[in-house]
Amino acid sequence: MRKLLFIFCFLVVVSCKKEKDVTYQLDDVTIENNTANKDHLKTTTEFISIAYSDIFGTVISTNKLADLTKIYKAFGDKKLIEQMVIKNFLNEPSIQIPQIDRSSISTINNFVQNMYIKLYNRTPDEYEIWFLSNMIENDSDLTSELIYFSLMTANEYRYY
Repeated sequence: MRKLLFIFCFLVVVSCKKEKDVTYQLDDVTIENNTANKDHLKTTTEFISIAYSDIFGTVISTNKLADLTKIYKAFGDKKLIEQMVIKNFLNEPSIQIPQIDRSSISTINNFVQNMYIKLYNRTPDEYEIWFLSNMIENDSDLTSELIYFSLMTANEYRYY
């Protein structure tokens, strides 16, 4: 019995080791309040007029707004009609959206930040900047129209 107690105590002393403190070299990141928690749904009129002004840089005419609102309300699948409206706007030759300057990563990051501020009224977090910048940098076929389409048809764009 005494031998077993001695072996047990010996094993406890030998097996217990202090954990090493591991320090990782990370960059400091400023954390801001994420305002993506938007809870007010845009009305049909607000959605169409804001989308038009975001793409064309001008106010939509009353007649065009009324026509698009009728079409929007008459159609059953709201998400599909939103995509069709945005796609129709982006296919017009008079759009006023900035083109992507792929000359450096900083110009791509600035494009992403400006786009988020314009469309979502907030600054993007570090992951959003990295993700979109990485996509733009690695895919030369990705145009600013496609990026605008993807962000403007996202759920966050419907809320303010």
